[in-house]
Amino acid sequence: MQFFTYIMASGRNGTLYVGMTNDLVRRTWEHREHLAEGFTKAHGVTLLVWFEVHATAEAAITREKALKHYKRGWKRKLIETDNPGWNDLYPDIAGAVLDSPIKSASDELGVGA
Repeated sequence: MQFFTYIMASGRNGTLYVGMTNDLVRRTWEHREHLAEGFTKAHGVTLLVWFEVHATAEAAITREKALKHYKRGWKRKLIETDNPGWNDLYPDIAGAVLDSPIKSASDELGVGA
């Protein structure tokens, strides 16, 4: 099983949210659809702008906690290193699932059930 640390944004240089999950496609969709009350819904945070994969939940949680302590400028540089246009990465990860009607989101991303 794989785990993910991710950053969502309301827009370029907008509000940022740092989280972790074991199902990035599902969790990003939940943020986009405002299915959970809380910070991302209140601040319109719907764009997946950065993520990384971890082998263990502990590693993902440790990274999430570290990212939450970093200043905003540092997080912006992290995002812009791999995603200078602040593009929404959700269509890319969800598109892999949509292109293959046989495999689940977890299978397509290489994550466990």
